[in-house]
Amino acid sequence: MTITVLPHREALGLKAGQLLVGGQWGPGRDGATWTHHHPATSEEIGEFAVATAADVDDAVAAARQAFEGGWARSRAGTRISLLHRYANLLREHADELRALQALDNSVPLSFGGIYATSVGAAADVVDHHAGWVDKIGGETLPAYQGGDHLAMTFREPIGVVAAILPWNAPFLLFAQKVAPALAAGCTVVLKPSEYATFSVLRMVELLVEAGLPDGVLNVVTGPGDPVGEALITHRDVDKVSFTGSRAVGKHIVEASAGTLKRVSLELGGKSPAVVFSDAPNVGLAAMTTMGAVTLGLSGQACVANTRALVHRDVYDEFIGAAAGIAAAVTYGDPFDPGVLSSPLVNARQLERVLGYIEQGKSEGRLVTGGERLDGDLANGNFVSPTIFADVDNSATVAQEEIFGPVLAVVPFDDEEEAVRLANDTEYGLGAGLFTADGQRAFRVARRLKAGTIGINGFQIEPHLPFGGFKQSGLGREGGRSAFEAYTELKSVLMPLTEELM
Repeated sequence: MTITVLPHREALGLKAGQLLVGGQWGPGRDGATWTHHHPATSEEIGEFAVATAADVDDAVAAARQAFEGGWARSRAGTRISLLHRYANLLREHADELRALQALDNSVPLSFGGIYATSVGAAADVVDHHAGWVDKIGGETLPAYQGGDHLAMTFREPIGVVAAILPWNAPFLLFAQKVAPALAAGCTVVLKPSEYATFSVLRMVELLVEAGLPDGVLNVVTGPGDPVGEALITHRDVDKVSFTGSRAVGKHIVEASAGTLKRVSLELGGKSPAVVFSDAPNVGLAAMTTMGAVTLGLSGQACVANTRALVHRDVYDEFIGAAAGIAAAVTYGDPFDPGVLSSPLVNARQLERVLGYIEQGKSEGRLVTGGERLDGDLANGNFVSPTIFADVDNSATVAQEEIFGPVLAVVPFDDEEEAVRLANDTEYGLGAGLFTADGQRAFRVARRLKAGTIGINGFQIEPHLPFGGFKQSGLGREGGRSAFEAYTELKSVLMPLTEELM
């Protein structure tokens, strides 16, 4: 039977999405809308407004007015209380938000409760950054040269922030951008992905309910062109925070050059899982790696270990275990608790992934998968979990971010080769290490050129910085470093006598 998600849409009472500008919800200036089609069924889910460049102008102006009008100088206690109220509201509405996400990007409910993609993780991020509001200050420094004077530093909010979200983890990434920006005293113009808009709009409604003043957060919806382009090129935007593709990230850097906007970018990866012969449990290493590539998001996760570098002594064992995980993955209605993974987000991404799989057939041994799923799933963008073995690390499927359920397995002989292969990529977002040797674990972790390293497991933490080396991006999200990324550092000198300094 062909699956449908329309009854869930009706149960949620989904309404058309609107822009939020200066505290007022409404349509775009020209009345244009975007119709969202569900990636698992191709059914029409709903419509939301497409902002024009003039709408973006209005949103930025509202954010500027709110910034200058008092939010930047608001008391620490005001921001702390608001963010804690918001975190509590997120937790109260977690089930509703997970259901909206399933309508947006088809991430199954079974996966939406896993910490890194959960509403609870987003709430923890909000709570964590609320805790920084009254703890980030400047310094008083001793006079270095003649004269009696004070040398001081202050941290002040940057200003108006353009926050541009991807579709794959809207809860966490909304929180990672919006929470530190608001905590620091910035105002925000937010653009959600057109493939995950309804869940983000509900998160915004809850933030308004928590008591956010008008204009502090504004929302412009629609595709990257024209909406995102109008934001990143706007002369009155002080900072751009973006998570998405490397190509768009490079364009943002170029577009920001004219006004020297501050930029934070998280641009994906081709992260390795390095499995040594002494891994505590090779089957668990395979489950962790193949699970990240197939379960939940179907490999549409920037930090997923889509390259497995495996010692030859455990190579066959790893591939057999990974193939077993692939065979256990289930697809279908995201509201079905037995469904463990999602389709690709749209038809364009489906064709892209299938193209990489065809390329991979000439670059390695196809162990399993590599097909579009049909039958009851024919209306969706489903691809079976795919493993390529005996891949050279220079191959296309081992170097390029596919963003689909495809794992490339590369053999190695010793630690030096493993480190060389792991670092032989233009990306540097994350990596996983599997070994029972604690000294080796720390030794190799220090040598890998990646922003986050998991040893015998991987977890996102709200207080840990997250971001990449090399072409995986600029800056970090999470922890103190994220808060500071939304501030400017100012030095102030004050003589205490009439003597010249």
